[in-house]
Amino acid sequence: MTHPTILSSARESYGEIAPEFVRYSEDLLFGEVWRREELSLRDRSMITVAALTAGGMVEQMPYHMRLAMQNGVQSYELVEAITHLAFYTGWPRAAAALTAAKQVLTQSDQPDPKEQK
Repeated sequence: MTHPTILSSARESYGEIAPEFVRYSEDLLFGEVWRREELSLRDRSMITVAALTAGGMVEQMPYHMRLAMQNGVQSYELVEAITHLAFYTGWPRAAAALTAAKQVLTQSDQPDPKEQK
């Protein structure tokens, strides 16, 4: 049994100009890699958020942070992971990730990270 298919935003974002990129995103990345069961979807999401933070890839963070929350990551865990990453990726990258997280969390139904635990 494999994990369920994850809907990609690639078609909406890049479909008109890069149909092959969309195909790779949907078929290979989300259709195969994300569906492998060796890691849970929650773990894959945490790893992805960490990689995006390390790379300073702010534009992709909101999508993957929302996906992480859908995959069971709690808002306080997301904030704590980014705080931890600050020491490995640098303060500016972590601050950028926290800005993205704040945007996502204000639109979320999850409780405020300060009120969780």
